[in-house]
Amino acid sequence: MRTVETEPRTEQSSDTNGARVRRLFPTKRRGARTRNRIIDAAAALFAARPSDKVTVSEIAAAAGVFPNQITYHFGSKDSLFIHSAFALLLRDAGRIEGVGMRLSTAEAFRRAVARTVLVTPSLPVVISALALARAKPALGPVVKGHLSLLFRMSERHLENVLGLRGWLIDRSSRQEVKTFWAAAFGAILIAESGYPGTHADLDLAGTLTIRERG
Repeated sequence: MRTVETEPRTEQSSDTNGARVRRLFPTKRRGARTRNRIIDAAAALFAARPSDKVTVSEIAAAAGVFPNQITYHFGSKDSLFIHSAFALLLRDAGRIEGVGMRLSTAEAFRRAVARTVLVTPSLPVVISALALARAKPALGPVVKGHLSLLFRMSERHLENVLGLRGWLIDRSSRQEVKTFWAAAFGAILIAESGYPGTHADLDLAGTLTIRERG
Protein backbone atom coordinates (compact mmCIF):
# COMPACT_ATOMS: atom_id res chain seq x y z
CA MET A 1 0.00 0.00 0.00
CA ARG A 2 1.48 3.30 -0.99
CA THR A 3 1.54 5.88 1.74
CA VAL A 4 -0.21 9.12 0.82
CA GLU A 5 2.39 11.82 0.78
CA THR A 6 1.65 15.02 2.67
CA GLU A 7 2.26 18.15 0.63
CA PRO A 8 4.32 20.79 2.43
CA ARG A 9 2.42 23.80 3.64
CA THR A 10 3.04 27.03 1.75
CA GLU A 11 1.09 29.49 3.91
CA GLN A 12 2.99 31.83 6.20
CA SER A 13 2.45 31.80 9.95
CA SER A 14 2.71 34.74 12.32
CA ASP A 15 3.26 32.33 15.20
CA THR A 16 6.77 32.08 16.59
CA ASN A 17 6.71 28.40 15.63
CA GLY A 18 5.92 29.20 11.98
CA ALA A 19 9.42 28.54 10.69
CA ARG A 20 9.55 25.23 12.52
CA VAL A 21 6.18 24.18 11.01
CA ARG A 22 7.36 25.03 7.49
CA ARG A 23 10.42 22.83 8.01
CA LEU A 24 8.39 19.96 9.50
CA PHE A 25 6.05 19.28 6.57
CA PRO A 26 8.76 18.77 3.92
CA THR A 27 10.42 16.38 6.37
CA LYS A 28 7.20 14.35 6.62
CA ARG A 29 6.98 14.29 2.84
CA ARG A 30 10.51 12.93 2.57
CA GLY A 31 9.64 10.32 5.21
CA ALA A 32 6.62 9.18 3.17
CA ARG A 33 8.77 8.89 0.06
CA THR A 34 11.32 6.82 1.95
CA ARG A 35 8.57 4.49 3.22
CA ASN A 36 7.23 4.06 -0.29
CA ARG A 37 10.69 3.31 -1.65
CA ILE A 38 11.29 0.70 1.05
CA ILE A 39 7.90 -0.94 0.42
CA ASP A 40 8.50 -1.04 -3.34
CA ALA A 41 11.92 -2.63 -2.91
CA ALA A 42 10.72 -5.12 -0.30
CA ALA A 43 7.65 -6.07 -2.33
CA ALA A 44 9.82 -6.98 -5.32
CA LEU A 45 12.04 -9.18 -3.15
CA PHE A 46 9.17 -10.84 -1.25
CA ALA A 47 7.37 -11.55 -4.53
CA ALA A 48 10.40 -13.52 -5.70
CA ARG A 49 11.40 -15.33 -2.49
CA PRO A 50 9.90 -16.41 0.86
CA SER A 51 10.22 -13.76 3.55
CA ASP A 52 12.68 -15.81 5.60
CA LYS A 53 15.02 -15.84 2.60
CA VAL A 54 15.09 -12.05 2.34
CA THR A 55 17.28 -10.03 4.69
CA VAL A 56 16.87 -6.50 5.98
CA SER A 57 20.26 -5.66 4.47
CA GLU A 58 19.05 -6.77 1.04
CA ILE A 59 15.93 -4.66 1.31
CA ALA A 60 17.92 -1.64 2.47
CA ALA A 61 20.38 -1.99 -0.40
CA ALA A 62 17.57 -2.32 -2.95
CA ALA A 63 15.79 0.73 -1.53
CA GLY A 64 18.94 2.80 -1.18
CA VAL A 65 18.52 3.30 2.56
CA PHE A 66 20.26 2.24 5.76
CA PRO A 67 18.96 -0.88 7.58
CA ASN A 68 18.07 1.19 10.66
CA GLN A 69 15.70 3.27 8.51
CA ILE A 70 13.62 0.13 7.96
CA THR A 71 13.37 -0.34 11.71
CA TYR A 72 12.54 3.33 12.15
CA HIS A 73 9.69 3.33 9.63
CA PHE A 74 8.28 -0.17 10.14
CA GLY A 75 9.51 -1.48 13.47
CA SER A 76 10.52 -4.88 12.11
CA LYS A 77 10.99 -6.92 8.95
CA ASP A 78 7.78 -8.80 9.77
CA SER A 79 5.77 -5.59 9.77
CA LEU A 80 7.38 -4.52 6.50
CA PHE A 81 6.55 -7.92 5.01
CA ILE A 82 2.84 -7.39 5.76
CA HIS A 83 2.89 -3.90 4.27
CA SER A 84 4.64 -5.23 1.17
CA ALA A 85 2.35 -8.24 0.75
CA PHE A 86 -0.73 -6.05 0.71
CA ALA A 87 0.96 -3.54 -1.58
CA LEU A 88 1.36 -6.37 -4.09
CA LEU A 89 -2.26 -7.42 -3.67
CA LEU A 90 -3.61 -3.89 -4.10
CA ARG A 91 -1.69 -3.55 -7.36
CA ASP A 92 -3.12 -6.85 -8.55
CA ALA A 93 -6.60 -5.75 -7.46
CA GLY A 94 -6.42 -2.95 -10.01
CA ARG A 95 -5.89 -5.49 -12.78
CA ILE A 96 -8.72 -7.67 -11.43
CA GLU A 97 -11.07 -4.70 -11.59
CA GLY A 98 -10.06 -4.10 -15.20
CA VAL A 99 -11.00 -7.65 -16.13
CA GLY A 100 -14.46 -7.36 -14.65
CA MET A 101 -15.24 -4.06 -16.34
CA ARG A 102 -14.93 -5.57 -19.82
CA LEU A 103 -17.78 -8.06 -19.33
CA SER A 104 -21.43 -7.41 -20.03
CA THR A 105 -23.28 -10.16 -18.13
CA ALA A 106 -23.35 -10.78 -14.40
CA GLU A 107 -22.48 -14.45 -14.81
CA ALA A 108 -19.46 -13.68 -16.98
CA PHE A 109 -18.39 -11.02 -14.50
CA ARG A 110 -18.59 -13.42 -11.54
CA ARG A 111 -16.65 -16.16 -13.30
CA ALA A 112 -13.96 -13.91 -14.73
CA VAL A 113 -13.28 -12.14 -11.45
CA ALA A 114 -13.14 -15.43 -9.53
CA ARG A 115 -10.86 -17.06 -12.09
CA THR A 116 -8.50 -14.08 -12.13
CA VAL A 117 -8.30 -13.86 -8.34
CA LEU A 118 -7.43 -17.54 -7.99
CA VAL A 119 -4.33 -17.10 -10.15
CA THR A 120 -3.30 -13.75 -8.68
CA PRO A 121 0.39 -14.16 -7.79
CA SER A 122 0.26 -11.94 -4.71
CA LEU A 123 -2.39 -13.99 -2.89
CA PRO A 124 0.02 -16.65 -1.54
CA VAL A 125 2.23 -13.83 -0.25
CA VAL A 126 -0.74 -12.30 1.56
CA ILE A 127 -1.66 -15.70 3.02
CA SER A 128 1.84 -15.89 4.48
CA ALA A 129 1.40 -12.39 5.91
CA LEU A 130 -1.90 -13.39 7.53
CA ALA A 131 -0.29 -16.49 9.04
CA LEU A 132 2.55 -14.38 10.40
CA ALA A 133 0.11 -11.99 12.06
CA ARG A 134 -1.73 -14.92 13.62
CA ALA A 135 1.53 -16.14 15.13
CA LYS A 136 2.49 -12.64 16.28
CA PRO A 137 -0.61 -10.82 17.60
CA ALA A 138 1.27 -7.52 17.85
CA LEU A 139 1.09 -7.38 14.05
CA GLY A 140 -2.70 -7.69 14.08
CA PRO A 141 -3.39 -3.95 13.76
CA VAL A 142 -1.19 -3.78 10.65
CA VAL A 143 -3.18 -6.54 8.98
CA LYS A 144 -6.48 -5.04 10.11
CA GLY A 145 -5.61 -1.71 8.50
CA HIS A 146 -4.70 -3.30 5.18
CA LEU A 147 -7.72 -5.58 5.11
CA SER A 148 -9.98 -2.62 5.83
CA LEU A 149 -8.46 -0.76 2.90
CA LEU A 150 -8.84 -3.78 0.60
CA PHE A 151 -12.50 -4.18 1.58
CA ARG A 152 -13.23 -0.48 1.11
CA MET A 153 -11.64 -0.43 -2.34
CA SER A 154 -13.47 -3.59 -3.39
CA GLU A 155 -16.76 -2.30 -2.04
CA ARG A 156 -16.37 0.96 -3.92
CA HIS A 157 -15.58 -0.88 -7.16
CA LEU A 158 -18.53 -3.23 -6.71
CA GLU A 159 -20.91 -0.34 -6.14
CA ASN A 160 -19.59 1.38 -9.27
CA VAL A 161 -20.17 -1.78 -11.32
CA LEU A 162 -23.67 -2.25 -9.95
CA GLY A 163 -24.50 1.36 -10.71
CA LEU A 164 -23.15 1.23 -14.26
CA ARG A 165 -24.76 -2.07 -15.20
CA GLY A 166 -27.92 -1.91 -13.14
CA TRP A 167 -27.10 -5.26 -11.51
CA LEU A 168 -28.24 -6.37 -8.05
CA ILE A 169 -26.76 -8.26 -5.12
CA ASP A 170 -28.62 -10.19 -2.42
CA ARG A 171 -26.82 -8.67 0.57
CA SER A 172 -24.90 -5.53 1.43
CA SER A 173 -21.86 -4.65 -0.66
CA ARG A 174 -19.68 -4.94 2.46
CA GLN A 175 -20.87 -8.51 3.07
CA GLU A 176 -20.40 -9.34 -0.60
CA VAL A 177 -16.75 -8.30 -0.76
CA LYS A 178 -15.79 -9.68 2.67
CA THR A 179 -17.35 -13.05 1.85
CA PHE A 180 -15.62 -13.16 -1.51
CA TRP A 181 -12.15 -12.29 -0.21
CA ALA A 182 -12.47 -14.65 2.76
CA ALA A 183 -13.34 -17.47 0.35
CA ALA A 184 -10.43 -16.52 -1.93
CA PHE A 185 -7.95 -16.53 0.97
CA GLY A 186 -9.29 -19.88 2.13
CA ALA A 187 -9.04 -21.36 -1.36
CA ILE A 188 -5.39 -20.36 -1.68
CA LEU A 189 -4.62 -21.59 1.84
CA ILE A 190 -6.05 -25.02 1.02
CA ALA A 191 -4.10 -25.15 -2.24
CA GLU A 192 -0.89 -24.08 -0.46
CA SER A 193 -1.38 -26.81 2.15
CA GLY A 194 -0.82 -29.46 -0.50
CA TYR A 195 -4.39 -30.76 -0.62
CA PRO A 196 -4.88 -32.47 -4.00
CA GLY A 197 -6.97 -30.77 -6.63
CA THR A 198 -6.99 -27.68 -8.82
CA HIS A 199 -8.73 -24.34 -8.94
CA ALA A 200 -11.33 -25.96 -11.18
CA ASP A 201 -12.58 -27.83 -8.09
CA LEU A 202 -13.53 -24.55 -6.42
CA ASP A 203 -16.63 -22.45 -7.07
CA LEU A 204 -15.35 -19.08 -5.91
CA ALA A 205 -17.74 -17.41 -8.35
CA GLY A 206 -20.59 -19.00 -6.38
CA THR A 207 -19.78 -16.82 -3.38
CA LEU A 208 -20.87 -13.76 -5.39
CA THR A 209 -24.57 -12.95 -5.62
CA ILE A 210 -24.28 -10.38 -8.44
CA ARG A 211 -27.16 -10.80 -10.88
CA GLU A 212 -29.19 -8.96 -13.50
CA ARG A 213 -32.54 -7.43 -12.70
CA GLY A 214 -35.65 -9.47 -13.42
